[in-house]
Amino acid sequence: MTFQSPWWLFALLAVVALVALYVVLQLRRARYAARFTNVALLGTLVPKRAGWRRHVAFGLVTLGLGVLVVSLAQPSTEVRVPRERATVIMAVDVSLSMRATDVEPDRFEAMQQAAQEFVEVLPERINLGLVSFAGTATTLVTPTTEREEVATAIRNLELAEATAIGDAVFTSLTAITNFQASLEAQGEELPPARIVLLSDGYSTVGRDETQAIDAANAAQVPVSTIAFGTDYGTLDLNGERVPVPVDRATLEQIADETGGSYSEAATVAELEEVYEDLGSQIGYTSEPQDISPWFVRGGLLFAFLGIVASLLWTNRLL
Repeated sequence: MTFQSPWWLFALLAVVALVALYVVLQLRRARYAARFTNVALLGTLVPKRAGWRRHVAFGLVTLGLGVLVVSLAQPSTEVRVPRERATVIMAVDVSLSMRATDVEPDRFEAMQQAAQEFVEVLPERINLGLVSFAGTATTLVTPTTEREEVATAIRNLELAEATAIGDAVFTSLTAITNFQASLEAQGEELPPARIVLLSDGYSTVGRDETQAIDAANAAQVPVSTIAFGTDYGTLDLNGERVPVPVDRATLEQIADETGGSYSEAATVAELEEVYEDLGSQIGYTSEPQDISPWFVRGGLLFAFLGIVASLLWTNRLL
């Protein structure tokens, strides 16, 4: 919880001072009563008080005042609200290493299944595009709200040789830039953009990842990366078993240095969970919501209960 006008909280010192004054007055009354030695006569002269109940009544009123003071500081809390618009490019690795079967039924089919889930999870108002990369990177679908177009492209993905992670980032940035240019031509505001990149291996061709990081930072586009697969994946190439481990370090570096998020997945379920979390992050944002009316209601309620209790128990307001 945060406060828009925190200086009002200093007024709580006045409430504390009121409590202190009340305690001093009660102690003084007790001292005077102790000086009067004829207790029986004192009982006939002084009307019977409500005892501890009058303290409860005062406590309720004081609590109400304190809560009302807090309401003046305009307390607020963060709430999740749907993002109005955003542009997302999903970049997926289609290199031959995706045939590895360390993830059932294999990395490629598992990726396709999870990517389809991401398409469904992402809110409809988000513009989604698709880039595939192996030895080169290709924009298959430019950013659009037509989910079926992206889903069809995912189903039709084909594997190819080599891995160009750096080129995948550059191609995704180009797709975003072209889409933003079309929005500007229509006089529309540019929504925030992000790249979600999945890869299962080491980059072997194309531009260096550091160049891609610099380009993403210059465009102010975070790159969220997913390291998919295990360290025990192998690929059968011409009868030879070739290990195809995941390059976690590079993918984590890209995410960290561009302001994106880094995730790892070694099963279909884990990959689906990662995509679902990313869809939630991208589709929603946090905004402050003023909750001072709740404090006003609470303060008035406590004060009212204190006054009612005092009237019932002492026939006095306080």
